Amino acid sequence: MTEQPASRGAANHDAANHDAANHDTANHDTDCQFMAQAIELARTNEGLTASNPSVGTLIVSYSSGDAEIVGRGVTAIGGRPHAEPQALAEAGSRARGATAYVTLEPCAHHGRTPPCADALVAAGIARVVGAATDPDHRVSGKGYDILRAAGIEVVEGVMAAEAAYGLAGYLTRRVKNRAHVTLKLAISANGKIGLRGNGQVAITGAEARDEVHRQRAIADIILVGSGTALADDPELTCRLPGLEHRSPIRLILDDGLKLPLKSKLIQTVRQAPLWIATSRPQSDLASHPLAETGAEFFAAEKIDGRLALPEMLEDIAARGLSTVYVEGGKVVAEAFLDESLVDRIILFTGPDVIEGEGVQSPITAATIPSDFIHLRSERFGADRMDIYERVG
Repeated sequence: MTEQPASRGAANHDAANHDAANHDTANHDTDCQFMAQAIELARTNEGLTASNPSVGTLIVSYSSGDAEIVGRGVTAIGGRPHAEPQALAEAGSRARGATAYVTLEPCAHHGRTPPCADALVAAGIARVVGAATDPDHRVSGKGYDILRAAGIEVVEGVMAAEAAYGLAGYLTRRVKNRAHVTLKLAISANGKIGLRGNGQVAITGAEARDEVHRQRAIADIILVGSGTALADDPELTCRLPGLEHRSPIRLILDDGLKLPLKSKLIQTVRQAPLWIATSRPQSDLASHPLAETGAEFFAAEKIDGRLALPEMLEDIAARGLSTVYVEGGKVVAEAFLDESLVDRIILFTGPDVIEGEGVQSPITAATIPSDFIHLRSERFGADRMDIYERVG
């Protein structure tokens, strides 16, 4: 039996499907291109937007046949105004018929200002491309519903994982009712984080240390234990030129209130806020010498002989703070890991070994827990940085 050629109708149908697939692919590639730019824009104000997430928005006009960015917005320092109204204001009348790229679902609830979803509708936006969905019950799905009800085309989930990386603090606070925790460790080539009794040991070079300061600059809180504070006498500030004003709150787990008055943490209390976590009764704290330094006592519970970390992270979130960057040594790192409170692990591995009585790192690239995935690696001079994210 001779095989018959496909009918002209079938051939035309296949061609139409092929053209549609190519069109969809082209649209997706373009959407990813602009969403990547919106995510980079959102990064500029990370750590500066108080309890609100740092969101990026681009307004892109296709009216001339070529894509043109006509409006840009990022959540303002302090959290207001939001990104969308700023981008729409810059776009003006050119927003009508344009596409909005937003890194987080536009808000749907009325506060002191109208919802951003309504602002997009009023401006005549024709299409909205969103990355992460907002888990806030006042917004989740409702922002997109407002847009669709107005006849706006909505595309969800474009580069959602990439956007969620920068939004992780806000998302964790909304979903888990606690602050997001990043554990950072500098490890020698033979898996050590220091020498017993020697205080701070240089493991990484200047380029890696500069990167740590950049990471500090986008955190709400940097945390260490009293052991590290006493042994290393750190400042825990951001000391990169131009970023000094972005030093996070320094939180010291110091239940015994052992921090010396002459420590660098106390001496720099006017440069960056200093919180001292303790379970001591308030009646004991008022007359303590540390009370006169400008440091704030952070009330904590004590369970099984140590400060209760889950409750502490909940209290931090209740203050509208979202991210905790843990730099404290082996004991503090193990405490957060043991209670499954670490959301992100950042390992800086240096090229040299530590001889003598070294302190073994609580975790290395070979012992990352199974519920973490490797996101990426970067080189900073001779040092390697690996980032891991908890899944689920």
